[in-house]
Amino acid sequence: MLALPHSAVLAWWLTAWLRGHEQTDHVLDVLAVDTQLLEGGSALDLLTITRASGAAYAGLALPVEGDPLGLGGPPGFNAAALDAGQAVVAGTLGLVPAEQGETVQWRAHDAAPRQLPDVGEADRTLRETLLGAAGDLADLDVARWRPEAADVLMNLHHRPHVEAPLGTPPRCVDLASRGLQAWAIVDLALVDDGGALSSYEIERRRGLLQPLGRAARRAIVAACSPEVWPDR
Repeated sequence: MLALPHSAVLAWWLTAWLRGHEQTDHVLDVLAVDTQLLEGGSALDLLTITRASGAAYAGLALPVEGDPLGLGGPPGFNAAALDAGQAVVAGTLGLVPAEQGETVQWRAHDAAPRQLPDVGEADRTLRETLLGAAGDLADLDVARWRPEAADVLMNLHHRPHVEAPLGTPPRCVDLASRGLQAWAIVDLALVDDGGALSSYEIERRRGLLQPLGRAARRAIVAACSPEVWPDR
């Protein structure tokens, strides 16, 4: 089952709570599904520490090596977020998740302003990259070495369901779903290299899929970062 990263879920629901679109009990119920809580505290502490920071909303970061997407510093926060592969940025507060058994514990950091792609840019890039990826993966005979990826790619109209809180723009919910779908294609295609005939083909596959992975991450980050949401 495809699911948004923990940080995307927290960013959406923190934003809805800070803006008064969702009640505290409902947000806590959502966080309880993954047992999300502040390190050394509770899920309610996650909400109160964010409000106490003065943040008006929370956004998503999905950094990878060489692309600190959604981060603005300082170095300590960037390093922790890169290690986790995700983070939440709420004003000057940064939150980084760590899975501890069956719980997701969030550690608080200082955070600095960041630059992000807007929703329109991320949407266009994802659409264009998906079209290119379809042809590239056909050339690589994706159906032979990873049929699951081919199935997802050929059925783009069947998108994963994502549960969004009240107040989230429908365009962003749709973009998050399509970004998650593209991310799944990349993950499925790269799950192993058993179908490649040579090291050249392995590198070619990774090279062709890298733009799609980047476009997918940018789409999800924009969809889950209110500072770049379109005006209603």
